[in-house]
Amino acid sequence: MSIGNNLNQIKASLPNNVTLVAVSKTKPNQAIIEAYEAGQHIFGENKIQEMTEKFEVLPKDIQWHMIGHVQRNKVKYIAPYVSLIHGVDSFKLLQEINKQAKKHNRIIPCLLQIFIAKEETKFGLDKTELFEILNSEEFKALENISIKGLMGMATFTDNESIIRQEFISLKEIYDEVNQKFGHLENLDITTLSMGMSNDYKIAIECGSTMIRIGSSIFGSRNY
Repeated sequence: MSIGNNLNQIKASLPNNVTLVAVSKTKPNQAIIEAYEAGQHIFGENKIQEMTEKFEVLPKDIQWHMIGHVQRNKVKYIAPYVSLIHGVDSFKLLQEINKQAKKHNRIIPCLLQIFIAKEETKFGLDKTELFEILNSEEFKALENISIKGLMGMATFTDNESIIRQEFISLKEIYDEVNQKFGHLENLDITTLSMGMSNDYKIAIECGSTMIRIGSSIFGSRNY
């Protein structure tokens, strides 16, 4: 099937409150244009240089989401244009995003990444670290970031009960953050980003409002 057909099929199955991020990392511009012409305007990249190169030549109404691990010294390259940074996993990174956003007179939307998997290779804050950040006066002083929600990646496994439990645990943290910290100026918790091509249906059942899908749209082959 074509990219457009893949997109339409996936979108038709999604609840209205779920946002689809098309993961376009390693994919050529022509594939992104095909998805764009099929109505997809939100794309996720995991490498800053690649995303910036695509931003410079592709339609300007595309929303670029940084979904990979972000190094602090590279934030300056995406600060002028990034629509959402998914993987904020430390307060130092948050401070750097705030600093670079201020230079461009922007408020940059971010998701805080929570460690929910049983794999040490994944990044993220644990619940204690998350609450320490949100409780701190230093966090409240950050005026050029807006925390839009939480993000997490489940263990890569065929065991659906493990995946489901990890997603449920993230939804519980999400609800608790909303309840305890919803009054903060730089918090606007509306997004729970969890679920990829292999597990997004489970994620949606568990409360996800944003999914990141690549191979089911573009195919698994790198062009």
